[in-house]
Amino acid sequence: MFCACLDLEGVLVPEIWIEFSKVSGIPELKRTTRDEPDYDKLMKWRIGILKEHGLGLKEIQAVIAQIDPLPGAKEFLDKLRKLTQVIIISDTFSQFAGPLMEKLGMPTIFCNELVVGENSEITDYRMRCSHSKLTTVKALQSCGFETVATGDSFNDLEMIRASKDGFLFRTTEQIKRDYPQLKAYETFDELYDAFERAIKG
Repeated sequence: MFCACLDLEGVLVPEIWIEFSKVSGIPELKRTTRDEPDYDKLMKWRIGILKEHGLGLKEIQAVIAQIDPLPGAKEFLDKLRKLTQVIIISDTFSQFAGPLMEKLGMPTIFCNELVVGENSEITDYRMRCSHSKLTTVKALQSCGFETVATGDSFNDLEMIRASKDGFLFRTTEQIKRDYPQLKAYETFDELYDAFERAIKG
């Protein structure tokens, strides 16, 4: 039995923080897990910038409402879900993911949660578990699943490397150089074919 484990942002939908950076005019918020391996450091930095500019959850959700899946992403996901079980494992937050899941046909997603105070101020965040992507993959394996994983960022590497097979998708040139042993793909057709080969042998 197989389970495909997918990252969300950068793989199926645009990077939420980059889109919010464009709309808000705050270039610092373009920094993502492609650039910063330490997720806690990145999130605390983001929360500090939001506070400095007086921005909160409602402003981010207004931008998310306008975001559509990447071209071809829903079709890829629909096809993959016919091939095998699929779980999206993301370091995004439940308060961000809802509208995007509707546009993707309501796939299963495991993600984290923001702590939101008065006036929609984001004050902190709660991770679902430590090393959430790796922990989830190992839990699935303990239930009898073979996992095949894909992602684009530093925080996806643990689940990719722990899986029976795994791929980078539309990642950075730096990550490709640092992890030349991992197969890297650029199109959804290539990615689907890679999953199919891994699952069907």
